[in-house]
Amino acid sequence: MLKVKNLVWMVLFLVVTVGMGVSVYFSIRGEVDYDYVVETNAFFAPFEFYENRQIVGVDIDIVDRVAEKTQKKIQIKNVEFDVIIDNVEAGRIADAGAAGLTITPAREEKVNFTIPYYTSVQYVIFDRNMPPSLRDDHVVWEALEGTRLGSQIGSTGYIFVEDEIENGVLSGTNTTIKGIDSHQLAADSIKAHIIDYAIADELVAKFIVEKNPEFDALPLYYSGPTREEDYPVEESYAIAVNKERTELLEAFNEVLAEMSTEDAEGVSEIDRLVLKYMGLSNE
Repeated sequence: MLKVKNLVWMVLFLVVTVGMGVSVYFSIRGEVDYDYVVETNAFFAPFEFYENRQIVGVDIDIVDRVAEKTQKKIQIKNVEFDVIIDNVEAGRIADAGAAGLTITPAREEKVNFTIPYYTSVQYVIFDRNMPPSLRDDHVVWEALEGTRLGSQIGSTGYIFVEDEIENGVLSGTNTTIKGIDSHQLAADSIKAHIIDYAIADELVAKFIVEKNPEFDALPLYYSGPTREEDYPVEESYAIAVNKERTELLEAFNEVLAEMSTEDAEGVSEIDRLVLKYMGLSNE
């Protein structure tokens, strides 16, 4: 009898479920109301960060503009930074990633990238009482030999440092790299003497320095044939999109083209958003 009763309840549940139009999509996404899911890592001010328990920032405004333009419902999910590209590639739990992502050949094999919308230079963050050796107004890789470096796990800064330690000028110099859960924990790691210096994108570095007056940050450069020919460690940000979501890629590109257009003063909407979320404008 018990088995028969259970079977009856199962049949009734299925009838009600089908009648209500509940989709199997729910079991995959966890949500049925959203057309797209965009993953981010909300510890990368000014591009994404928490404010009053809400995720805000430049990338979030870009996603909101795409939602408005396409009339699609887009969910923004905060996840660990180093899973975003793989999740977007798989396409089951994320359609796109907006997290100050740098275009790299390895990532391009997995996802499509939008047009670049911001160019950033890597910076070295340090305690003013223990500055690295300077070369005019910047730091070259060689000045970091034999030190303990830290950067957010999966970030471009981490990738740059790891590559220099394994294959570049820091190879065989007893330089180490420690992965940090977020750039904003870099200051705590330096204060606790866990690392000597942190490597982060320019705006993040300046944000950390603003919050920690005892710190400073300078751009990181590759050494050229002469001091005047040193050149910065640069990267370009873009939105990562699943390779099958061509309509979403096109929507992002249209919005980014509009927001990157400079006005009569030579300033784009992206530039103004960066200043706004850095607290450097009244807009």
